[in-house]
Amino acid sequence: MEKRLLLISNSTNYGEEYLDYTKPHIKQFLGQSVKEVLFIPWAGVSISYDDYTAKVEGVFKKLGYGLRSIHRTDDPVAAVRAAEAIAVGGGNTFHLVHMLHETGIMEHIREKALAGTPYMGWSAGSNVACPSLKTTNDMPIVQPRSFETLGLVKFQINPHYTDAIIPNHNGETREDRIREFLVANPDIIVVGLKEGTILRVEGNDTQYIGSKTVKVFRKGEPTLEFDKNANLDFLR
Repeated sequence: MEKRLLLISNSTNYGEEYLDYTKPHIKQFLGQSVKEVLFIPWAGVSISYDDYTAKVEGVFKKLGYGLRSIHRTDDPVAAVRAAEAIAVGGGNTFHLVHMLHETGIMEHIREKALAGTPYMGWSAGSNVACPSLKTTNDMPIVQPRSFETLGLVKFQINPHYTDAIIPNHNGETREDRIREFLVANPDIIVVGLKEGTILRVEGNDTQYIGSKTVKVFRKGEPTLEFDKNANLDFLR
């Protein structure tokens, strides 16, 4: 089977309910064959894992899917191996990656996803589908043993990407920070995934979902901007 990924920039758009804009895309992505989703809440830091799970479970239940959280399992590796589908929630990417390494499930999620088990993530959960966490926006509140992540795609995602410039603020823009990353990592493509947008990957096919444009950055090249009608298969 080919890999199947649903990589979501953010969980909630302004004025909407939690995961609201993602619901039809999650339903279409998972289809009718999946009955239960394994949820990974470890990016949650300011919310308990139980509360985070309950929040996500309410959404998935309305869509017709059961939800099991990995923090309630005695054997995380066995839970990943048995999963019909995997969902990784947003929050702090450094804490998420720390826990994925400490529990030893990073490689097992990678194997499952590359073998065709549906994988979805939002914010931090999308970031860890990339080769590393280096394009996260989050503060490094813990030090994971490695910045290496799942590598389900060859490019990096910057979730919540924005072109906004804060008035009277002299700090770097988001594009400035991405360009710094590209100086140190010249062979990597970075995708700026704006809020309310999604990448769906089916094997070698990459579909962009959203009413906003998506930005693609390469070292030494002009920034490219695509809409939902563009072919993004070059990202792989």
